Amino acid sequence: MFNLGTFKNYSRAVALSAVAVTAAFAGPAKAAPVQVFPFFQPLPPIAAPQPYQPYQATPYQAAPSEDQDAVEMPARFRRQTVSYATREAPGTIIIDTPNTYLYYLLGGGQAVRYGIGVGRDGFTWSGVQSVTKKAEWPDWTPPPEMIARQPYLPRHMAGGPGNPLGARAMYLGGTIYRIHGTNAPDTIGKHVSSGCIRLTNEDVSDLYSRVNVGTKVIVLPMTERRADLGTATR
Repeated sequence: MFNLGTFKNYSRAVALSAVAVTAAFAGPAKAAPVQVFPFFQPLPPIAAPQPYQPYQATPYQAAPSEDQDAVEMPARFRRQTVSYATREAPGTIIIDTPNTYLYYLLGGGQAVRYGIGVGRDGFTWSGVQSVTKKAEWPDWTPPPEMIARQPYLPRHMAGGPGNPLGARAMYLGGTIYRIHGTNAPDTIGKHVSSGCIRLTNEDVSDLYSRVNVGTKVIVLPMTERRADLGTATR
C-alpha cells in the first residue's frame, strides 16, 4: 500500500542530498581558482631598462715632467741681480768657470747672475766667442769626439723635454760648445759636462730672451778664480 508519509520523507532526503552534492562541487563563492598546472612557476618580473651610460675611461695619469727646475736650488745658484765691476759692455756674457756662475752684464756695475754646470775635469776651456745661433727645444747631435768617448750615445735626438740640451740653446762660434738648458738641475754648480755650459730650463729661457745673435761670450779659465761677488742688489 502506498504510504504518503514514507514518500514525503524519501523526497525530502533526495532533495537534501542534491543540495549537498551541488554545494560540494560549487564550493565557496570566493574561493581561488584551481591551478590546472601547479608545476609551472611564474616568470620573474622584467626590470625596467637602465638609461644608457657612455663609457668613461680611467683618467690618464701623466708621467712626471722631465723638466725638474722646481728642485730646490742652493740660494747662491738662484738667478739674481748682483754687483759686478767690469769694463765689458752691457749685454756681454761672462762665464766664471771656477765659481760656476754665468753673468749677463746689465751695465752700471750690475749683472744678472745664474748658477751653471761646467765641464768636468779635463773638459773645461776658456776664450772669447760669440753667439752664432739660437734654438728653442733644440735637437741634439753628439759630435764625433763625444761619440768616440761614449759610443752608446744616440747619433741624433729630436728636441723635447727629454733632450739633454733642454729648453733653449745658444751656439758658440764654430765650436762644439753651447750654452743650453738641462733636465738635471741637480748638476748646477758642478763640473759635469763635456765642455758645454748648462743652466736650468727656467734660467736658460730667461737668458735666451736677453741674448741676441752676435752677443760676446767670455769664458774664464779654471785658474782665474774670482772672489764670489754674491752681493744681491734685488
